[in-house]
Amino acid sequence: MSAELSILDLFLQASLLVKIVMLILLGMSVASWAMIIKRSQILSNAASKAGRFEDRFWSGVDLSQLYKEVEARKDDLMGSEQIFYTGFKEYARLHRSNGQVPDAVMEGTSRAMRVSLLREVDELETSLPFLATVGSISPYIGLFGTVWGIMHAFIALGAVKQATLAMVAPGIAEALVATAMGLFAAIPAVMFYNKLTNQVSKLEHTYATFMEEFSSILHRQAFAANQE
Repeated sequence: MSAELSILDLFLQASLLVKIVMLILLGMSVASWAMIIKRSQILSNAASKAGRFEDRFWSGVDLSQLYKEVEARKDDLMGSEQIFYTGFKEYARLHRSNGQVPDAVMEGTSRAMRVSLLREVDELETSLPFLATVGSISPYIGLFGTVWGIMHAFIALGAVKQATLAMVAPGIAEALVATAMGLFAAIPAVMFYNKLTNQVSKLEHTYATFMEEFSSILHRQAFAANQE
């Protein structure tokens, strides 16, 4: 009879605490999958935008013209575009007020771009700590449910005079479902945490490289303007 039980049957027959554990794990699994899908789309979009913007940046377009194009949609910027917008805006402001000291202009510009870079990376890493948490604690939550369920089954078994395997097996099976659900929640969370973290690292490297290249261009312009 126990072989015919479905997971739903095992859940319904489990003790209240084991049911709560299973529901918690189910909720964590659903939430982690929602975050995985959303964050994967955001990172894929960020990589595409970075590639398109850098193609435009290196196409030979005038930086002032590019700045005007970017400024027209400044509320929808991310990644390299945001770093460019922040850096060029700060460069133009400092150059107007302190153009005779190019080192000061570049120091302020670089500082503004570094802050922008950190903010962009922080935005990319949103939800990743939650995935790490799910991956690390889900097996232990499931194990807690399993231990409690098995303990409950053996306590009930001790109350009868003639104990058989058929009497204890359903209770143990109910408890083991909690461990299975813990692994079901943890494994995808760990796998995608590693995958998404790697994507964030690659994007961070892309942004940092662009920032350094852009800084070099502005550095040349600042010193060339000072010599005129």
